[in-house]
This record gives sequence, structure tokens and C-alpha cells, in this order.
Amino acid sequence: MIDDQGFFFGGILPIFTVKNVLDFPSYYMTALKASIKASEAILEIYQKDVVAVQKEDGSPVTVADITSSKILKESLESTGIPFVGEEEEIAPYEERQNWTENWCVDPLDGTRMFLRRNGEFAVNIAHLIKGKSVFGIIASPVQKRVLFGGPKTGVYIASFDQIESPDDWQVPKIREQLNNPVTVICSRSYTHGSGFKYMQQLERHFGELNYIYKGSALKFFDLVEGRAEVYPRFAPTMEWDIAAGQAILEALGGTVVTVKDNDPLRYNKEELFNPRFIAKTKALLKA
Repeated sequence: MIDDQGFFFGGILPIFTVKNVLDFPSYYMTALKASIKASEAILEIYQKDVVAVQKEDGSPVTVADITSSKILKESLESTGIPFVGEEEEIAPYEERQNWTENWCVDPLDGTRMFLRRNGEFAVNIAHLIKGKSVFGIIASPVQKRVLFGGPKTGVYIASFDQIESPDDWQVPKIREQLNNPVTVICSRSYTHGSGFKYMQQLERHFGELNYIYKGSALKFFDLVEGRAEVYPRFAPTMEWDIAAGQAILEALGGTVVTVKDNDPLRYNKEELFNPRFIAKTKALLKA
């Protein structure tokens, strides 16, 4: 059950219907509104000249990352659910391993794309229960669209101004047929590298492949809306990069699995790096 503070107890999540917004968990509505508020703040900064600072791991961070993180942390902490975010101090694993649930947040996924000004960046929020991603939000500040949902709520796409009007949320149609040619969506920096054998397997099975190159978790829009069938990732990623998209894709019959063992990705691990993975749509799995 879920109490009036937004906490989840028990092993089975209830199934919600979008037609009655009162059935949609209040903390998910809080997260959706927070993603839009953060997106709007990012977009305002996007119109200005922005200078990045390099973090210890070599990745860039900007005032947009920090501003978005502050908005999201403040909003999501009001739910009483623990918060893990890229730009915030992360609780030690000795504490996190005892959590039954937490938020996993990337306040600005695709900072390099933000700096390149190509629009390919997003706000990612995932709700994790016992290491499994059960609900995800991917908001596009530039497109002013948000993709959200999970196996127990269904998946929806809405414009920012539709969030408080559930009857206007669009339910994406699951594509049953493959694109011709089969389309692979990759990061802007993608090279075959260690994934060459996998690409060869795809080509042997499906013939010539089409490629889309895009930054951030916006790739999941392409998977959900049928423009691509597979997203292979052999370079390093963090939990907050993928957790939201996994909940969404799994709800539509797809998978996000490790290259090594073909197991679903797990989260809130001691090390927050993801293993190499492949995200596949339902259409590809059926082929």
C-alpha cells in the first residue's frame, strides 16, 4: 500500500488508470511538475552564454545543471523518498543499501549537448524500488514534451502544458513491425569499438542497418515512438542516465539488459556505473 506521505509498502504496486488523476500517485505528479519546472529553468539559462566547469571525473557542469538539481531535490524531498542525484552529495552505500525505494535523478542529462546548443538534453527522474526502476520521467526542455510512466501506470507523452490535464495525455502506440531498414539509435560519440560483434550479428539477421545519432535519454523517445528498435551502449553510463528510460521501455514490452548476462539492469548499487547494455523494443524482441 501507499500511505498519505507517499511511501510504498508491500510487494505489489497497484495499477493506476489515467482517467482518474486521483488514482495517479501524488508523488509522481510532484515529480512530473518538478521535471517541468527544472526544464523551464534550464531553457531560460540556455538562452544565455554559459560557461562550463570541469568536474573531477572530467565531465562538464554548468549553472543549468546546478539550478535544475536544486529545484528537483527540493521538490522530490517533499515526498519523503530518498534522493540520489548526479549533482548532489550521494549517501554512502552503507545507508543506501537499507533503502526500499529512492529517486534517481539526472538534472541535466546531456550537458555536452547543452553546451553544443543542439537541443539534445533532458531531465531524467526514476523511481526505484528495491533496485528496480518502476517509473520514469524524461523531459525535453527544448521540445517541451515529457515521456513518462512504468509497468503499473502505463506510459504517456504530454506537452508541458498538458501535465495537469490527464485526459490530454497521449498513449504511445506500440510498434509491432520493424522499420525497414532496422534502425539503431546511438550516442553522438558512438563508434562500433567493442560493440562491433553485436552490430555484425544485427546485420547478419536484418541486413543493412540505419543509424540515428542523438545525445541524452531523448533516445528513448525514438524507441517509444517507433523511429528506432535498438539502443546499444558499450561506453560508460551512470544509473541516472538510463533508469528512467528502462521503466518506460519495459512497460511497453521492451528490455534494457546487460551485454554480459542478458539480465535487466539493476540500480542503487554500491557502484553507480551501469554495465554495458542493450535497450530493445518489443518489435525487435519479437523478430
